[in-house]
Amino acid sequence: MKIEDVKDNAFAIPFTSPSYPRGPFRFYDREFVIISYRTDMEALRAVVPEPLEIVEPVVKYEFIRMPDSVGFGDYTETGQVIPVRFNGREGNYTHAMYLDAAAPIVGGREIWGFPKKLAKPNLRVEGEVLVGTLDCGSIRCVNMTMGYKHEILDHAPIAKALEMPNFLLKTIPHVDGTPRICELVEYHLEDYVVKGAWSGPASLQLFDHVRADVSRLPVREVLSAVHFVTDVTLGLGKVVHDYMKP
Repeated sequence: MKIEDVKDNAFAIPFTSPSYPRGPFRFYDREFVIISYRTDMEALRAVVPEPLEIVEPVVKYEFIRMPDSVGFGDYTETGQVIPVRFNGREGNYTHAMYLDAAAPIVGGREIWGFPKKLAKPNLRVEGEVLVGTLDCGSIRCVNMTMGYKHEILDHAPIAKALEMPNFLLKTIPHVDGTPRICELVEYHLEDYVVKGAWSGPASLQLFDHVRADVSRLPVREVLSAVHFVTDVTLGLGKVVHDYMKP
């Protein structure tokens, strides 16, 4: 293999058998359940990196079912997203993500810098209730319940939320263990089609776990819950702040 062949064909690891294909990555019937809750401002200050600014002491806890994901297959994801402001623009900072499939973990970390870990999230309907759980090994980390489709919502606010910028902290070490890449990345969701949206009463419990430390941002009050289904494309990112540059 010639040097130019390596450069021309390098886009993922392993080089000769990538863990995921080239994008774009399109998701069909992607199902979201988002519980917004009030937490402690001090806890948020400890995890949100500058130059992002915290908007208010609120966290969005998300469960996402992805039954038909181009290149990534069928999987479930859960995690915590924090409303932030960057250069006067409001957006969302992804603090933690847990999912049950290798390809989206590897691809998400390598390309964008998503903070993904392997665990066992689950989103299902039990009678008249949506139930979301997160287990890490044999330990329960999250319990979520939401009334199933109690109130139909207008699609416009959902679409507006999907248009907001999203931010990630991408960190990759050098071979000697020192930081090689340390960047604030911005990405957008694209070409979305909202197929349905609903609200309802909800509850959320977070439990201590050393590896899935969701309780680091404790629930003080559940504020709202939304459940919606959409087709959407995960857009590629851009670097908006390089921490390695003086």
